[in-house]
Amino acid sequence: MSYKNAIFVGKRRIAIDEPTYFIADIAANHDGNLERAKKLIYLAKEAGADCAKFQHFLADKIVSDYGFKHLKTGQSHQANWKKSVWETYDEYHCKREWTAELVKTCKDAEIDFMTTPYDFDAINEVDDYVNAYKIGSGDITWLDFIKKITSLNKPYFLACGASSLEDVKRAVDFATEVNPQIILMQCNTNYTASLDNYKYINLNVLKTFAKMYPEMILGLSDHTFGCATVLGAVTLGARVIEKHFTDDNQREGPDHKFAMNPTTWRDMVDRTRELELALGDGIKKVEDNEKDTVIVQRRSICLKRDMKKGEILTNADLDILRPSPEGAFLPFEINDVIGKSLNVDKVKGDSLYKGEINA
Repeated sequence: MSYKNAIFVGKRRIAIDEPTYFIADIAANHDGNLERAKKLIYLAKEAGADCAKFQHFLADKIVSDYGFKHLKTGQSHQANWKKSVWETYDEYHCKREWTAELVKTCKDAEIDFMTTPYDFDAINEVDDYVNAYKIGSGDITWLDFIKKITSLNKPYFLACGASSLEDVKRAVDFATEVNPQIILMQCNTNYTASLDNYKYINLNVLKTFAKMYPEMILGLSDHTFGCATVLGAVTLGARVIEKHFTDDNQREGPDHKFAMNPTTWRDMVDRTRELELALGDGIKKVEDNEKDTVIVQRRSICLKRDMKKGEILTNADLDILRPSPEGAFLPFEINDVIGKSLNVDKVKGDSLYKGEINA
């Protein structure tokens, strides 16, 4: 198996040593209105998103109306929709004739355009417009579909919500045989906006992925409020974050309730940028901004009394006090000092410096 540890989406390099790449999934939050979709693109850019993502599906090609109407169990969040599943998908789909206008708007807003296609025609129709693809969690077992996307030789974000490790291995093995430009996204596909969902996010799966696929680019596709999961994921090595985006969490629609809004999105990005700075390079050293505190907080070997040149230093003559000027003897060097004679006059409280004692 081969895969890349750095990937370009357009001009943006995505890698462990780069800032986190934020995908604002507008999804169905355009509410079937092109002007709303365009407005959300600009709001996402202003809030700090790197990419505005849509979802290209058609009701007939993503769900079976009969299947959902006769489904006895497992309806999850869709059980609360006011219309049938088929009708909801039909009402909130991203119309294919919008694509060129959405792409132009993203270009004008200086934000990347991306989409999750959900049928083969959608792939063919958007391929001229996208620099990368998102493969949704629900299609992780549809290998023919994964093959179609990966064969286009563009980067792809593979989400793995509601999947077992076996599902992930199968999809990753299959996809990387065709195209090594993978970003693997941990995900929990519960869209109920319940605070109880936090205990199911399982961010430590990112550590499992990192062991399985060293240096593979990892990400998080998330549906919780706030930025706790995001900060945790970035700490664990994720460098792509996808969250749903809306301008108003109180609007009617399938995706608004669990989406981030411009205020919470901006806070998430700002806190993440602070975290990235704080994570550092992992090398323990005296940092540039604490070099002065080495002097003022550390201790050095000082004299308890005035002493003359030629006097022998004893333990009773010495104290361990701040500061620790450059060149002074440090506390762990005290045995190098005791029993030696001074070659200069010294005053009480002064640090003892290298070169002031006879060898």
